[in-house]
Amino acid sequence: MIVTTTPSVEDQHIQDYKGVVTGEAILGAHLFRDLFAGIRDIVGGRSGSYEKSLREARQIALSELEDEARKLGANAVVGVDLDYEVIGEQGSMLMVSASGTAVVLG
Repeated sequence: MIVTTTPSVEDQHIQDYKGVVTGEAILGAHLFRDLFAGIRDIVGGRSGSYEKSLREARQIALSELEDEARKLGANAVVGVDLDYEVIGEQGSMLMVSASGTAVVLG
């Protein structure tokens, strides 16, 4: 399945619009990971644990988006938008949401 942030796919004609599809992933932050990320922020450098969590959440959200599009009979999703938010008490969880338009390309 083609998944793109662009409103169309080059050299492909959109035959049918199936509707808006979404996918979400919510991951809880782990206490020790937060502690070590905080230390790394103080001394500088990248936080590999947070980067891994963001990558995992994004993959889950996009996978759910594709599953929803397939159920509608689509073979592509265009105009995909990814949003990241910290939610929960004291920002204890990370939510990644993906949305786009399911289409049939021909």
